[in-house]
Amino acid sequence: MFVAFLFRPRLIDALAGYDRTRLIADLGAGLTVAVVALPLAMAFAIASGLKPEAGIFTTIIAGFLVALLGGSRVQIGGPAGAFIVIVYGIVQQYGVANLIIATALSGVLLFAMGVLRLGTLVRFIPVAVITGFTNGIAVLIALSQIKDFLGLRIASMPADFFGMLAALWEHAHTLNGWALGIALACLAIIVVWQHAMPSLGARAPFSGKLNTVPGAIVALVSATIAVAWFQLPVETIGSRFGGIPAALPAFALPDFSWESARFVLMPAITLALLGAIESLLCARVADGMIQDRHDPNQELMAQGIANFVVPFFGGMPATGTIARTVTNVKSGATSPVAGMVHALVLLVVILVAAPLASSIPLACLAAILLHVAWNMGEWRAFAHLRHLTVPYRVTLLSVFFLTVVFDLTVAVQVGILAACVTFIWRMAKLTRAEPLAPPELLDLAGQVHAWRLVGPLFFGSTAALESIQDALPQRALVLDLSGVIYMDTTGADALLALLHTCEKRRIPVFAHGLAGQAADMAQRKSLLDQPGVQWLPDRASAIAAARAACQ
Repeated sequence: MFVAFLFRPRLIDALAGYDRTRLIADLGAGLTVAVVALPLAMAFAIASGLKPEAGIFTTIIAGFLVALLGGSRVQIGGPAGAFIVIVYGIVQQYGVANLIIATALSGVLLFAMGVLRLGTLVRFIPVAVITGFTNGIAVLIALSQIKDFLGLRIASMPADFFGMLAALWEHAHTLNGWALGIALACLAIIVVWQHAMPSLGARAPFSGKLNTVPGAIVALVSATIAVAWFQLPVETIGSRFGGIPAALPAFALPDFSWESARFVLMPAITLALLGAIESLLCARVADGMIQDRHDPNQELMAQGIANFVVPFFGGMPATGTIARTVTNVKSGATSPVAGMVHALVLLVVILVAAPLASSIPLACLAAILLHVAWNMGEWRAFAHLRHLTVPYRVTLLSVFFLTVVFDLTVAVQVGILAACVTFIWRMAKLTRAEPLAPPELLDLAGQVHAWRLVGPLFFGSTAALESIQDALPQRALVLDLSGVIYMDTTGADALLALLHTCEKRRIPVFAHGLAGQAADMAQRKSLLDQPGVQWLPDRASAIAAARAACQ
């Protein structure tokens, strides 16, 4: 009942007042997005060490479920470049069966995050961490595509950075000039189409319609026709994978064992965390474009369901995809119907036109992914590092380095840990003990000390209380706590230790100013009932009481 109460797909509200005009707009947007999604789906799957149909099946199933059940009006779900590195690593190290387990487990985690209303917490992950691993993933994607871009004959690419470099260097002599030529031509078409077509504007006939056709599709069709027509000696989807099956995916259960589940737990957590970040960031971008606000928890539950279902039908991890979502918005989508249409269009494509995919050259898909990797990275962040703080630089660069050289899981863990340590250090710097010198106590210097505590009093800032305890007065202590904005149990214990020390030395304490959460914590820790402590309404009263105690 509780989950049912929380579960409300955005489709329900989006269909209010739905009419024929909106349906036509959604049909057009869905068709356009399907055209964009087809080459990316195959490229992401191949780069992840899977068959091309894994990407297409994921786009169909996850794309439909995310649109049907999600918390955004226009978000498009499917395989994403961010998953390539970790999926490839899981496949190489644990096999496809364990990838199914890891993906399904990540779906359970994503759904649980949505049920527990943790969608807003994902936004608290620092920008430095996100930028670091995004750029690192982009580098690894680009590096993994050099093999097919150059047409190198490498039986199996290693998953690690240095292994990839060694394999590329060792097989550099197997370069295929035809593959390189096709890859360069496709990359040129994509770049020129993306930058030149919008600038043509009204100067060229049909430029408006041509702008809606993605450069990746133009390159894909051109390269496929050239390879099939001239019988070029390059590797294709047909030569490597035997083509794409023209049938619906079949349900299949992996060989499950708790031993396998134990090994893939951390990769599953990384998939869930990465999927949550990608989908919610994508939804926020879409919100800004359509002036709307998505439901992050509903989106996480939808992503969880999609990732739990997809692997049992031969798919791979899925999340919200920025490129396809932006295309969806720019194509005029008004509701989740557009996302559902895009999935159904791709289903029709594999049922009708799957044999045509056999001639698609892998060099073309490598060129598409290189362009995706370039657009995916936030490279200007490196140029702006000199203007930012040292902790920000260290966090970004360490996450980037660890992502590229070691492992994405380690990079995310270290990055979040570094960000937490940096945050604690910064918060601790905000807490300070300020000595006061009120005129009423000038003649009692050394006998009565007055201090004002400012900032959060928590486990990382107890040094401020220790500085007061190290310089206790002879006769009385005045504490102004009006600047304490937060207090945790460790901070309360540190304050309690100070009061106990004063009691042992027979130094009366006159305190005031605790309010809000800090006062509530003090009440629960019995700070307000300590012997030898008087709680007064304001500073003047506390100073007067301390002076009277010295009479």
